[in-house]
Amino acid sequence: MTIKALPRDLQKEVNETLEGLSLEEQVSLLAGADFWRTVEIQGRVAGIKTTDGPSGARGQYFSNGTKAAFFPSGVSLAATWDTDLIHRVGEALGEETQSKQANVLLAPTACNHRSPLGGRNFESFSEDPYLSGKLAAAYVNGVQSKDVAVTMKHFVANEQETKRFTVNEIVDERTLREIYLKPFEIAMRDAGPWAIMSSYNAVNGVTTCGRKRLHNEASAP
Repeated sequence: MTIKALPRDLQKEVNETLEGLSLEEQVSLLAGADFWRTVEIQGRVAGIKTTDGPSGARGQYFSNGTKAAFFPSGVSLAATWDTDLIHRVGEALGEETQSKQANVLLAPTACNHRSPLGGRNFESFSEDPYLSGKLAAAYVNGVQSKDVAVTMKHFVANEQETKRFTVNEIVDERTLREIYLKPFEIAMRDAGPWAIMSSYNAVNGVTTCGRKRLHNEASAP
């Protein structure tokens, strides 16, 4: 097991650590220790705690948990067209994430919803890929300035909540490239999110997390 596309010194350290793990330990890193935490391998791999976003940092409880600041939804933030404001929101969200003893904020949502029927459209910024990308980059830079990782989502073509685990999105290559991948491309270039969350759906018959070209080959979807 090796990890690519990291800074050279960090890539060397990560790969050496992974190579020193047993197969069972390597596999354990692919699943969570619980709903919010990754597996810790004592003395070698630290556990990571995540928390839901994108309009706040909820912490580990779905209800009756620690109080948290609530921020405007993505579509409301996008209506300002103000990248400086969204950067400041990101900074505040980074601090909120730290207050929940978490390392990773599961946000921002940057899908370009093309239908008004999507149940979570409000989480995203816009149906315009350029605007979504620029605002996502501002958000990411703000959060990560506080040494908190973002997990930009949902990659890619997460167009509906109904049957989202099984739906197959049929998208031609040009549309995929110019609309659905564009926000992620812009944010990767301008901000470098430290994590990306795969969507549940399939794209052209292959589940997104299993599409090697989509995840590992920058030149082609």
